[in-house]
Amino acid sequence: MIAVRGLNHAVLFVSDLERAISFYGTTLGLAVAAREPRANAAFLRARDSGNHHDLGLFGLGVGARRPASGHTGLYHLAWQVNTIDELAEARDMLLMSNAYHGESSHGATKSIYGFDPDGNEFEVMWMLPREEWGTYEFSAPVEPLDLAAEVQRWAGVATAQRYPVSAREEQI
Repeated sequence: MIAVRGLNHAVLFVSDLERAISFYGTTLGLAVAAREPRANAAFLRARDSGNHHDLGLFGLGVGARRPASGHTGLYHLAWQVNTIDELAEARDMLLMSNAYHGESSHGATKSIYGFDPDGNEFEVMWMLPREEWGTYEFSAPVEPLDLAAEVQRWAGVATAQRYPVSAREEQI
C-alpha cells in the first residue's frame, strides 16, 4: 500500500493557456506560482495554500478538441471553500461567468458545479463540521441543495484547514 495523505495537485490539458489562467484567476482566485514556457505550462496556487501549486495547466493550442462528456477520464476537480457563505459567493461568480452547471447536497458536503472554457468540470464545495457528519460519515447522497437554508444554518462556520502561504506568514 502507498500511504498517500491526500491529493496534492491536479493537472489539466487546455486549449488556450492564457484564457485558462484568466478563468481560474477570475473565478477561483488562483494565482500563477510558476510558468514553464518550454512546455507552454503554468502552475497556479490557491490564495491560502501552502502548496507549491494546486493546479497545473498545459496549453495544447486553440485547435485542441474538448474532452468528450460521459467517457472515461477526468470527471471533475473539487475545490474546497472555508464557509458556506463562500460557497454562495462561488455560485454567484459562476453564474456571472456563465460557467455554472448545477449544485447538489452530498450530506456532509454542499457543492456547486461549473465548467471551465475547455469544458473541464469542477466542483466548489463546503464541508460540514466533522462533528456534524452523523449518518453522512459513510454515505454520500446526491440530493437537491437548498443553499439559502444552508447559509442560514451555517453562516460563518469555517471548516477548511488554512495552510500558510509562506514561512514568513507562519511567523506572523
